[in-house]
Amino acid sequence: MENVGAFFAVAITMLVPAVASALGQGWATSSAVQAMSRQPEAANDIRGALMIALAFMEALTLFSWVIAMIMVLLKL
Repeated sequence: MENVGAFFAVAITMLVPAVASALGQGWATSSAVQAMSRQPEAANDIRGALMIALAFMEALTLFSWVIAMIMVLLKL
């Protein structure tokens, strides 16, 4: 039970970026779909920008997973 604080730190390290990334991805996708419905001729450009943005958002979650695993391995 001495590492309860460490477990909470690792959980928060994963929780906050994962929730923020999920909310951001949902909001960006919703906005992109609305923009595509208003301007169908720009759908390819909007879709490309959306994919790049989603990749950057997902990278945040993956980086937080790496940091959490380092914390577990180092027992911080």
